[in-house]
Amino acid sequence: MRNCLSVLRSAVFIPANAQVQMADNFRSEGKIYVVLTIILILLAGFFFLLFKLDNRTKRLEKELKDKEQ
Repeated sequence: MRNCLSVLRSAVFIPANAQVQMADNFRSEGKIYVVLTIILILLAGFFFLLFKLDNRTKRLEKELKDKEQ
C-alpha cells in the first residue's frame, strides 16, 4: 500500500516540476500567440453554439407552452 502511494505521488508531482519544452519552443519562436488565438477562437465558437442552443430551447419551450394552452 505504501509503495503504491509513493508511485502515485511521484507520478503526480514529478511532471509538475518538469519543464515543458514544447511550450518553451513555442514561446521562443512567437508561436504561442498562434496557439492561444486558436484556443480562444474555439472557445468563442463553443460559447456561441451554447448561446444559440439555449435560445432555440427557450423558443421551443415557449411554443410548446403556447400550444398546450
